[in-house]
Amino acid sequence: MVSLSSATPTPPLSPGQALNAMHADVWRAAELGSHSLPALDTGYAALNQVLPGGGWPQGALVEMLQPQAGQHEWGLLAPALAAVQAAVPAKLVVLVGAPWLPFGPALGARQLNMQRVLCVHSQGPALLWATREALQCADVAAVLAWLPDARSAHLRRLQMAAHAHSQLLFVFRPLRAQLESSPAPLRLLLEGAAAEEGNLRVHVLKRRGPPLAAPLLLATRPARLSALLAASRERARRRREEAGRSVPRLQPAPAAVAVASGEVHAVLDRIANSHHH
Repeated sequence: MVSLSSATPTPPLSPGQALNAMHADVWRAAELGSHSLPALDTGYAALNQVLPGGGWPQGALVEMLQPQAGQHEWGLLAPALAAVQAAVPAKLVVLVGAPWLPFGPALGARQLNMQRVLCVHSQGPALLWATREALQCADVAAVLAWLPDARSAHLRRLQMAAHAHSQLLFVFRPLRAQLESSPAPLRLLLEGAAAEEGNLRVHVLKRRGPPLAAPLLLATRPARLSALLAASRERARRRREEAGRSVPRLQPAPAAVAVASGEVHAVLDRIANSHHH
């Protein structure tokens, strides 16, 4: 005898659900996109949560705008670059057009191997050429390019090269570029912060997903440096308090006021007597 087990019937899908099931890979603008490219952990959990794919896209242009070049990029990218170097120690991190020569000891303290960092110094169109060449090199793990004068057409070619060779590409531009169109799938604006919770505000200007209501506040300083700065602020606060307590208040004593008043009356009496005589 064969027994048939009863099963709960599956409710039919609505037309919208059926369409979503047929096109599961279609991104809907109200949702955060799950990037089809491999993603690299940024080193900051809060930032990973708002980026498509949960990290830096490998094979796409990431554009970063900031008021002054050289201020915030290393604090933001150091964790990811250190992880890349640890995974592929034989490959290079290439810097194209860096405004300042990187300070090796500080970056070494962030676990970056400065022996595998290559700096390319040039100007004008040669910067774009060097960036494209670096993206096409199999011995390169990541490219950081400072391109203040790049145009949308230039960035589009870099985006295509990064995608074709599955390279990490970060391009840094000034704030004025915010008003220009950009082919970058991910576009951020970086600015310093003086809050105790963090030192960098990250505005997500463009991503595959809905607009982000507020910027992220990240603590990008190393823990040891943050502790030293906090100790320095505390010492300065104590010195101000001690200086405030040690300064005497300049108020005349009652006896001195009485003496001064008596002297004034004596002078007035002498003047009156001289006029009388």
